[in-house]
Amino acid sequence: MIKKDLGLLLLIVVVGIVVAIINPRFLLPINLANTANLIGLFGILSMGQAFVIITGGIELSVGSLVALLGVLFVDFVAVQYMPWALALPLILLLGAVIGAVHGWLITRLKLQPFVVTLCGLLIYRGAARFYTADGTAGFAFGQSFPELEFLTAGRFYGIPITFIALVIIGVAMWLVLHRSVFGRYLYAVGKNEEAARYSGIRTDRLVMTAYIICGLLTALSAIYFAMYTRSISPASHGQFYELYAIAAAVLGGFSLRGGEGSIVGVVLGTVLLQELQNLVNLLGIPSSLNFAVMGGVILIGVLIDQQWHSIRAKRRLVSAARQAESRLPSEASLPIAANRD
Repeated sequence: MIKKDLGLLLLIVVVGIVVAIINPRFLLPINLANTANLIGLFGILSMGQAFVIITGGIELSVGSLVALLGVLFVDFVAVQYMPWALALPLILLLGAVIGAVHGWLITRLKLQPFVVTLCGLLIYRGAARFYTADGTAGFAFGQSFPELEFLTAGRFYGIPITFIALVIIGVAMWLVLHRSVFGRYLYAVGKNEEAARYSGIRTDRLVMTAYIICGLLTALSAIYFAMYTRSISPASHGQFYELYAIAAAVLGGFSLRGGEGSIVGVVLGTVLLQELQNLVNLLGIPSSLNFAVMGGVILIGVLIDQQWHSIRAKRRLVSAARQAESRLPSEASLPIAANRD
């Protein structure tokens, strides 16, 4: 765990204590379980966004994808009567394919990630609304899928399945990002893509893989969100979820310039974000201010990241100057020794 993660963990503890003092209901088991459920839902989505951000890119279409893939999943299971064991991997595959298309447009056609994913945001939202004729997709009265409901919206000894899934996926993604060659190369691409390419790294393939991972995790979160709400209005479902994901990643130490961040950080960022949302709800603050809180969080995160980079740059300059000064006396004595010989 790096210093940023430790600082974020301390902030989470402090905010949690403050919230508990202001409103003791924060510590009620039902509230903690609901918060853990939301952490799981948004944490999986945020991890996918983090893989894209670490390459120096951005994925703005995840909210619309949550709506489109959620609508398709509900339709497949509740209307088309497709077995959920078939519909689930089909949605995951579709998410991965969409991620691959984004990666191909960015790496092969050299389009800007902002442009590609902004267009995706509009296209997928429109497609979801067209698919349902601007109606609502949901389960009919009395429809029940016990196994699916347990795996997506159930609880295991009081712990939400979504939170357990977040932990399992987080461990897997941590190994991929921090203990594999792929992860090291991904950081290298984010730091300097041109230098990574000259050093023999297949940067295009890496960037495309990052978008595929993002699409896959977005599809999984879309299924979880669909089973959590059980009713989807494509005009509003998943709206601004991309901001939640970006805010969690930025809070977790992921630089929008790319090349920095950790999986532990993005999970902690999600925890802090949901903690703040819980604070807003418990204090009775109007929900319309949620986006104001989100914007403030992103701004503070970017400011801290910028200041952190400035401090590190100054430290490197000071360290280089000291090393140069320490070498001067020994280098100055070399010609004298040579003359004596």
